[in-house]
Amino acid sequence: MRLALSSRGTTMSVKLALVVAALLILLVPSTQAVGQVRAPTVHEAQKKTVNHAAKAKAASVTSRKVTTTGRVNAKRPSQPVTKRGGSASRAATRQVVRQKRPLHRPAIKVAAARYAKRLPCGADPRRTRRNACVALQPLLPPAPAIDESAPRALSLFKVHTGEALTVTFWRDGGFVQSALDRLNDFLRDNHSDSQVQMDPELFNVLWRVRLRLRSTAAYRVLSAYRSPETNAWLASFTRGVASDSLHMRGQAIDVVLPGRTAGQVRAAALALGRGGVGYYARSGFVHLDTGPQRFW
Repeated sequence: MRLALSSRGTTMSVKLALVVAALLILLVPSTQAVGQVRAPTVHEAQKKTVNHAAKAKAASVTSRKVTTTGRVNAKRPSQPVTKRGGSASRAATRQVVRQKRPLHRPAIKVAAARYAKRLPCGADPRRTRRNACVALQPLLPPAPAIDESAPRALSLFKVHTGEALTVTFWRDGGFVQSALDRLNDFLRDNHSDSQVQMDPELFNVLWRVRLRLRSTAAYRVLSAYRSPETNAWLASFTRGVASDSLHMRGQAIDVVLPGRTAGQVRAAALALGRGGVGYYARSGFVHLDTGPQRFW
């Protein structure tokens, strides 16, 4: 009986030893795995470094985008910008955008330069930075020399009546009265058949404009003298007709010069620096008069 108990105890010991050995075998890989997590290999460390570098590069690109959107000047201190899309970032961006940019020139110089573009030729250069004639030079050929004693002739065609006239109104340094009389009759009011003494200087303006444009074509006359009744009738249904128009005094004329644009005629008239010049681009004609110097 003692032998049986002894053999049974030995068997239990062997079984217990086998169980302990099996448990040790199972625990060894698990311990190695835990060690691998706590101490990564060289390959895994390199991969982790590359990931950190990529994240840093993306963060720098995002920072540059936020700076560009906010128009932050590197020379001037700007408000701190947080992550893109945050409320603080949007507020800072709005505040920077609302800042006014400094002018490159003083405001008074900018206003003077803009005003100079609207001035006719011959304006006082002390009040502006440059003369408006400079901007008109590309539209005009060079100004020819004028011989004051040479004869001056005009060719006119009246659109509403179909009449034509070519006359020499200037000879030997002065006006020819007979030619002026013919011009007064030619430029009469068609509605009332009345005429007035036209301002002779108006013919000099027409002649100088055509000379500057190197043209020999006949002016197409749309309107010259108007009686007060005719002017009031036109003003009742036509825009741009003044109640005290210079047409009623024989000092204005509306013309078209074939072969030249209305812009070229306007530029040549402004280059004279005298009288009024009206530019009607849609209708394609130019108003010329011997009144005060102005333009529209």
